[in-house]
Formats: sequence, C-alpha cells, structure tokens
Amino acid sequence: MTNTRFDLTRRAMLAALGAAGLAAALKPASARADDAEILTRAIPKTGERLPAIGMGSWISFNVGDDETLRAARAEVLRAFFAGGGALIDSSPMYGSSQAVIGDCLGRLGRPPAFTATKVWHLLQGSGIEQMAEARALWGVERFDLMQVHNLLNWEGHLETLIKDKAEGRVRYIGMTTSHGSRHDEMEAIMTSRAEIDAVQFTYNVLDREAEARLLPLAAEKGLAVIVNRPFRRGALFERVAGHALQGWAAELGATSWAAVFLKFALSHPAVTCVIPATSRVDHMHENMAALLGPMPDQALRRRMIAHVESL
Repeated sequence: MTNTRFDLTRRAMLAALGAAGLAAALKPASARADDAEILTRAIPKTGERLPAIGMGSWISFNVGDDETLRAARAEVLRAFFAGGGALIDSSPMYGSSQAVIGDCLGRLGRPPAFTATKVWHLLQGSGIEQMAEARALWGVERFDLMQVHNLLNWEGHLETLIKDKAEGRVRYIGMTTSHGSRHDEMEAIMTSRAEIDAVQFTYNVLDREAEARLLPLAAEKGLAVIVNRPFRRGALFERVAGHALQGWAAELGATSWAAVFLKFALSHPAVTCVIPATSRVDHMHENMAALLGPMPDQALRRRMIAHVESL
C-alpha cells in the first residue's frame, strides 16, 4: 500500500509543526509562498514519497555534549523541517551525531522525520548491539531506513536486517558507499539481492561515475537512491568561489550555488533524495530552496557540467 505521509507542501508541514506550537519559530525569513509545492520522489518499492532534499550529519552534528552547539544544531533542524525536509541520515561512524540528532528531535517536540542511519561494524553480533544503541540515541522504536555503511560485512548485517524488517525494527534496508569507490561490489549486490530497498552513493556535477552503471541499475531494479557528497565535501564551493551564478540559474529559480548543485543531482530521474550536511541555518535555507522550482533538462545539465568543469 502506498504511504504518502511525507508528500507535503510547505503549508502542510508548517501546519503539522504548528500543532506542536512550533510553526512560527520554524518559518524561515526567506520562505516562499506557503502553498508552494515541494519536490518529492517516490521510494520505488512502496510508492511512499519523500521530500527530495534530506539532511546528512557527518561532521556537522558531531558536537558532543556542548550545550551551545547542540542548541545551534536544533535551530538547523528547525530550518530543515520548516523547508519541508524529512529524511535525516547518520551513522555510528559520525562520532556524537546520533546522540545530538536524538537530543535535537526531542527539543523540537519530535516533528515527523524519516529516520535513516547505518550499521558499521566488522562483527554481525556487535552490529546488532550497535543498532539497538542507535534506536536509544535517536529515541525511536524503529528506523525508517537502516543501511550497511560502506558495505562493511554487508552479508552478515543483511541477514540481521532481513530479520529486523520482518520483526518491525526497520522499514527499509539499504547499502552505502562513498568517495566514488566500490562500485563493482555495489553493482553486484544491487543485481543479486532483492532484499535491498535503497542504495546510497556519491553523485554530483563533477563526480558522475554513478551515471554509467549504478543509477541505471537502480532504476531497473526499483531501488531508492540517496546521494551523498553533493557538494564534494565543500570542494565545489571552492571551485566556484568568486564566480557569479550564470544566467541559466534563474531558469531554475536558483539564487545560490548550493541550489544549483543540488538541482543538478536531483535532475537525474533515478535519484530519490540528496543529503547535504550543514551546521548553519542560512545554508540550510539555501539547501531547502532546491525543493522549489524547475529542474534542469538534459541540455541545461550539459551546460552546467561544462561551466563548472571550465572553472
């Protein structure tokens, strides 16, 4: 049965948060019309729709017990939800990020979120303990998506996750890689294991290796695709530093390079959700703006690639 609990306009999201007394605080100063349709994409295996911009947490939410920094991250999360976001991605590899996310969700009254994290351990048994700890840190009874981080002992953890899904501890099962690496192994898993619901890998305007095999294969197999490193860990901003947006950015309704880069990744039809990370509210507003307005067509994608490669 199709689940459309995240198929929301900004007005609906703010209304939901308003029920918890949060709407006024969450609405960014840069917000567009409240009834603007945000971009959602379907999870192929179920039809459940997700806002196409999610939130990563590597480095940005690894702030330990610092009360000031935790409060600041809660404000970043406010902006994320106000912009229509749902999917939050983390990992036990990211230091204190999971504990900080759980704390921030509690501070916000636990607004609706699509919870996604990872198991990252050589040992299957220790992975079971790690996932139980993640549920406690996030303050959830089940995760929407549990992924095997960088394919570490993926066969053992997949066995656990199949059982966890049957018993209601997870809704979707995923596999991840990054740095553009291990595509051969990821391709083999996507081809052979029908239990997989989602994959996560790197894709951006300069790192386009996934276009050759992984993105077409995901479409063929009906797998959700979560894109990491859409800004190349900030290197794309360094590349365009001092360069004004081109005229074609206005065709997309993009007023920042962040929106340009995110719209490029989202314009591939196999991509379900892109997960940039940030520790700043203003940058979160820029990220979430990519949910609004048109996406580039193939001709404009080629122009975008050529321009960024020329800098």
